[in-house]
Amino acid sequence: MRVSTTDEELPDEEWNLLKNAVSSALTGVHTFREQEGKALQAMFEEKLSAIETLLKEVEPYEKGRVEHIRQHLLDNLDKLADKTKQTIDKNRLEQEMIYYLEKLDITEEKVRLTNHIRYFRECMLNTESGVGKHGEADRPERSVGKKLGFVAQEMGREINTLGSKSNQSEMQIIVVKMKDILEQIKEQVLNVL
Repeated sequence: MRVSTTDEELPDEEWNLLKNAVSSALTGVHTFREQEGKALQAMFEEKLSAIETLLKEVEPYEKGRVEHIRQHLLDNLDKLADKTKQTIDKNRLEQEMIYYLEKLDITEEKVRLTNHIRYFRECMLNTESGVGKHGEADRPERSVGKKLGFVAQEMGREINTLGSKSNQSEMQIIVVKMKDILEQIKEQVLNVL
């Protein structure tokens, strides 16, 4: 096949061949992107579900943890009172203990992490239309990729706070597993344009 190097027009036969080749290539790229997007979405779903499962595994430790901490503090204060022969104001102790134990409560972090996971899923589902609010075609992949990265970052904050508030090795192991899974999500979010 001869390709023109001047400003002359291509014959219809050459133009149709070129047009069909470009159309075929674009179709192939589109098909590949759809397949890759579906694979990424499936992977994200799997990882998000794993984080949710791990979050549920925290609950049994959480219930006994507060009472364990409370009892540990009381035991230590009783030992200190025996050594120093001083009495402890039980009302004041209860007030301080309530304040301290509230600082260790992880309910808010669990709720926010659950909400971030839900929002991550919503963002994935909203990528399919490719059309903005006003009907103009926009580039949802780019904005969704950035949004997914931001949501993953927020998920990381909540997981880190869970880790800093947990003072049981079992809970910390669960948090480390969550962090590992989240890192895998963050790595793959970079593949979302």
